Amino acid sequence: MKQLIRPSRLQPGDTVATVSLSAGLAGTPQLRWRYEQGKRRLQEVFGLRVVEMPHTLAPQDHVAAHPEDRAADLMQAFADPQIKAVFSCIGGSDSIRLLPYIDYDVIAANPKIFCGYSDTTVNHLMCYKAGLASFYGPAVLTDFAENVAMSRYTVRAVRQSLFETDPVGNVPVAGAVIAPRSNWDEANKKLQRCYEPNAPYLLLQGRETVRGRLIGGCFEVLSNLRGTELFPPAEDFDDAILFLETSEVHAPVWMIEDGLRTLGAMGVLQRLSGILWGRPQGGVLFEEYAAAIPAVLAEFGCTELPVLYNASFGHNEPKMILPYGTLAEIDSEKCRFAILESGVV
Repeated sequence: MKQLIRPSRLQPGDTVATVSLSAGLAGTPQLRWRYEQGKRRLQEVFGLRVVEMPHTLAPQDHVAAHPEDRAADLMQAFADPQIKAVFSCIGGSDSIRLLPYIDYDVIAANPKIFCGYSDTTVNHLMCYKAGLASFYGPAVLTDFAENVAMSRYTVRAVRQSLFETDPVGNVPVAGAVIAPRSNWDEANKKLQRCYEPNAPYLLLQGRETVRGRLIGGCFEVLSNLRGTELFPPAEDFDDAILFLETSEVHAPVWMIEDGLRTLGAMGVLQRLSGILWGRPQGGVLFEEYAAAIPAVLAEFGCTELPVLYNASFGHNEPKMILPYGTLAEIDSEKCRFAILESGVV
């Protein structure tokens, strides 16, 4: 994998920006309370100063119709030296439409923290193409705006990954998971969502302890990016740990199988040192995915490749943060995952 620039850590008092790069839900009147709640958490829990870009809170139909405005917001946020980090409001389905309007030189010349998940995978790979290490992690409307209070697991992940320069170290799964997204009516804002007990990591295959630099994202989005300028070349997966997770649409098993087969046909699977796979949201198709993944890997002779399953990231709340390009470790014997470096300097 190519060497990535690590951005500077955050400190209380820093200015950060929020951006709507895909779905314009932050600008929807009935969800504005949700955005404001997430913004307050960034301010009150982490001591940050939050600013919006010109179209962060634009009407949803405007955001949908104008990818050039979304891209301009992202470029402006990176170009502004006062802004130390950029947080995605939420994912969606069409961040790829920003591609013609991205200036990679602006990103490369202004390295800073970029954080989000889901369709924001597209924007992470824009950062990757520019040579910047970004952070697959929480979004404003989801994790930061969690009803009543943020999960301590997510708060700790934010502090460890974005504010501290020590190696992150061992990353356990969240001991309890929050039931899938409830109705976001403002009347429900004081209702704490239910936590359910979570299982530990599950080793699907492999026996060794392996190390590799992190690369990956949302499975469906990565699959859609094959053949574009954003999908990394095959050699960038050499000795990497590929992290994958599925979205709230609950991809059918055949889609998982077909997507993995394509990665095998591209020679990607054979280059990896390991795979970290996120818990399917709500545990839907948990056992079916767990069976399908090793079956497809076997088709490409990858039966010894360590695969650690049920990780707490992506479309799970609470969630860990995965810094692209950072050295990580899968310990198959102890069923453990660790991030061996800091994602920031």
